[in-house]
Amino acid sequence: MSTALERLRAPAAAEAAPAPTVSGIRLLRHPVALGLLLPVAVAALWELSARTGGIEARLLPPPSKVIETLDELYRSGELGRHLAATLWRVAAGFGLGLVLATALGALTGFSARARQLLDPTMQALRAIPSIAWVPLFILWFGIFEASKVALIAVGAFFPIYLSLMTGIQGVDRKLVEVGRVCQLGPLALVLRILIPAALPAWLTGVRGGLGLAWMFVIAAELMGASEGLGYLLLDGQMLGNAAQILGALVLFAILGKITDSLLVFATRQLIAWQDGFAPT
Repeated sequence: MSTALERLRAPAAAEAAPAPTVSGIRLLRHPVALGLLLPVAVAALWELSARTGGIEARLLPPPSKVIETLDELYRSGELGRHLAATLWRVAAGFGLGLVLATALGALTGFSARARQLLDPTMQALRAIPSIAWVPLFILWFGIFEASKVALIAVGAFFPIYLSLMTGIQGVDRKLVEVGRVCQLGPLALVLRILIPAALPAWLTGVRGGLGLAWMFVIAAELMGASEGLGYLLLDGQMLGNAAQILGALVLFAILGKITDSLLVFATRQLIAWQDGFAPT
C-alpha cells in the first residue's frame, strides 16, 4: 500500500518542483539576453585569442585592457567630461535637425508646389558627403560649438525630412477627403490627419536621424575639439593607444543603442494603434 502511495505522489512532486533549467531557458529567451549573446560571445573569443597569442594584443587589445583604460579615464574625471560634451552636441544637433526636417517634410509632403520648389535642392544637398561641410562650417561658424552642432543637424535632417515627406504622400486619399469635407484648413489638415497618419514613417526617419547624429558627431569632434569621444579617438591615435580608441568606439556603440532604445520606448505608445505583423 505504501509503495502504491509513493508512486502516486512521485508525479505530483515532479510537477510541483520545476526543472532547474527552466528558469535559465526562459532567461536566455528574453530579448535583452538574446541581444547580448552575440557581443558577449565575440568579446569572450576576442579575450581568449589575445591571451593565447592568436591576435596581436598591442594592435587589438583584449576587452579587459579596454575596460581597464576606460576605468582609468573615469577615475581621472576625463571620461565624464568627454561623455557630457558628446551627449550635449548630439542632443543639440539632433534636436535642431528634427525641428527643421519635420517642418520642411510636412510642407513638401502637403504642398505639390513646395515639393517642386524645394525637394530637388534637398535631394542634391543630401548627396554631399558629411566631411565636405566641415571647411564651410568652420568658415561660417568658427571651430567652436556652433559648427559642430550644425554638422550634426545636417546629418539628422535628411532621413527625417525624406521619411516624413514620403509618409505624407502615402497617406490614404480618403482620409484627406474626409478632412476637407469637415472643412479643415491646410494647417489643421497637416496637424490632425497627415502627420498622425504618416507618424510610423516619421518615427522611422527619426530613428535613422538619431543614428546619423551619432555618426556625424565623430566628424564634428574632429573639427578642433578639445573634449568629446571623437577627441578621445584622435588622442588615442596620436598616442598610439589602441585600447583608448576601442574604448571610445565601444562607448559610441553603447550610447547609440541606449538612446535608440529610449526613443523607441518613449514613442511606442504613439503608434500602439498599428495592427502590424508580429514575428514569432
